[in-house]
Amino acid sequence: MKVDLIDHMGSDLTVVNAARVSFNKTSSSLTEKDIKLINYLAKHKHWSPFSHCFIQFRIKAPIFVARQLGKHQVGLAWNEVSRRYVDSEPEFYKPVMWRGRAENAKQGSDGIVKITLDDVQFAYDTALRTYKEMLDQGVAPEMARMILPQNTYTEWYWSGSLYAFSRVCKLRLDKASQLEVQEIAKNISDDCTKLFPNSWTALMTENKQ
Repeated sequence: MKVDLIDHMGSDLTVVNAARVSFNKTSSSLTEKDIKLINYLAKHKHWSPFSHCFIQFRIKAPIFVARQLGKHQVGLAWNEVSRRYVDSEPEFYKPVMWRGRAENAKQGSDGIVKITLDDVQFAYDTALRTYKEMLDQGVAPEMARMILPQNTYTEWYWSGSLYAFSRVCKLRLDKASQLEVQEIAKNISDDCTKLFPNSWTALMTENKQ
């Protein structure tokens, strides 16, 4: 899996000035007073100043991870590779270990399960071979894709406001979230921390779901 930062707009100072415009004031450099303002805005759920900063990522992850993250739509835009148009050879995500079912929850995982991998690899190989054969026989890519498993990699551009991504990461970094989804969220969070250190810390501390 991979998260690439493509572009961004704004900084901690952008958040400050978006808030200060209410009083027709502007800060030219970030001060301790400005950092206190950022913390105040996050604590009291004044979200709009954080929505003037934008981030764009290109992400590569298996379909089952993408569909979890795709549930987040407010303040975000998503454009994904389409196998209606692309028929290059699919790649499959293959975990290094298989987690067990959590005993006290309807979702999640716990511990490690040792399984025989011959049937798993057979399933990958069969899906890939069948996909290729269907294309060779003239089946439209939009139909041939049906037989590909959920661990097939997909890629997408994901753009949105700083505030929107804080909501994503606040939820998806929780220990109850699937580990593969947590991995994507952590990469997003790491980039946002570097770009907007004060705003991101304030949002992740105070921005409750």
